[in-house]
Amino acid sequence: MVPFKHIPVMLPQVICYLNCTPGKIYVDCTLGGSGHAGAICKKIIPGGIFIGIDQDIDAVRNAKKVLKPFNLIIHLFHDNFIYLPELLQQLKIDAADGILLDLGISLHQLESSGRGFSFNKDEPLDMRMNLKSDTTAEDLINSMDEKNLKKIFYKFGEERRAGQIAKRIVTQRQRKAIRSSRELARIVCDAVPKKNSYKQKIHPATRTFMALRIAVNRELEMLDVFMENVADLLNPKGRLCVLSFHSLEDRIVKHRMNALEKGCICPPGFPKCVCNKKSSVRILTKKVVRPTQDEVTNNPMARSAKLRAVEKI
Repeated sequence: MVPFKHIPVMLPQVICYLNCTPGKIYVDCTLGGSGHAGAICKKIIPGGIFIGIDQDIDAVRNAKKVLKPFNLIIHLFHDNFIYLPELLQQLKIDAADGILLDLGISLHQLESSGRGFSFNKDEPLDMRMNLKSDTTAEDLINSMDEKNLKKIFYKFGEERRAGQIAKRIVTQRQRKAIRSSRELARIVCDAVPKKNSYKQKIHPATRTFMALRIAVNRELEMLDVFMENVADLLNPKGRLCVLSFHSLEDRIVKHRMNALEKGCICPPGFPKCVCNKKSSVRILTKKVVRPTQDEVTNNPMARSAKLRAVEKI
């Protein structure tokens, strides 16, 4: 396996908000390069239990090597974080004292996975985090109609030129199927007027590639499902930390955390609560936490990161 490259984002802040304590149970739902995982393990010795999950088998294999030196009970799973309730049940663990969810793509996936996550490389258009999944980016690009391609690019990538890009893709694939990441990047660049492309701070294909990755892996859907009931997986005083990297993710996290803190879902006009839903968490990050300028300079992938945290009541 190619050495796993990744720099953990906002590591000191994450460890602080997780309140890692010796002897407690912590879950890293997205192992990535195991940077956060390694720091957590150091803090929970002696007697702690660490549970790591990732749907990318490369991340799980890497974690086995990185975490091997720690004298801890460590459980690693190749799975999606939405199955955390079932995994805890399998381990006969009722709840955790800390849960981390890092929604960023790893440097390894961009540079070394060979799955077409990057528009700077000439790789097969795959984009699956879990290679057991059925649908690839190539499937979507070559089979989805123009209307739905436009919808994906606009909704998931917030791409203003979604219509132009979708139209150009459909035109090109009528000549021959689109199979590589570099080929798709070229088509997207050709769809963007040259007079506008040089003004952009990011590559013209950035939003299109992000939207495709989100669609292939059903990322927002999975996040929403997980956040709805995550408080049930925490012990009293247990903490959840979520690192998001674009506005759609952060919107879901913020909305769900606010709902968990509010509890009651009765309409505002009701004289008294009849739903009987109680507040289950306390929000620790009243204002979203962002990386320092020094961190962004040293790790540009951290520039859009946002950290939110709650504590179980």
